[in-house]
Amino acid sequence: MTAITRLGVILTDRGSKYAVSGAPVQSRTDVDAVLRDLKSDKSYAKATHNTWAAVLPTGALKADDGESGAGIVILRMLDRAGLEGHVVIVTRWYGGKKLGGDRFRRVQDATRAYLDYIGTGL
Repeated sequence: MTAITRLGVILTDRGSKYAVSGAPVQSRTDVDAVLRDLKSDKSYAKATHNTWAAVLPTGALKADDGESGAGIVILRMLDRAGLEGHVVIVTRWYGGKKLGGDRFRRVQDATRAYLDYIGTGL
């Protein structure tokens, strides 16, 4: 299996912490393996949300993991960047204060940081 790139906690907002990770994938089985590997780290397993998206040869996949609407934000950014065969996971540890619509901006910020890191930034 391909190693996960973890950028760790890249931003905070009102106590919530956001991290971003990703890895090359070609199938849903690969995505599940990456998620299992990520969650083998207790801090990621205990996170409030591990939202993700991937564009695979068989089509697009996404999961909000309780952060309603966040998966589509990641998916749209992957589409715009033309990044296929890659899963991007945005992890949030809830800090006690609701962020409202700002949570989508934080998901965008985290995804953009990952895309910039791998050289496909928007």
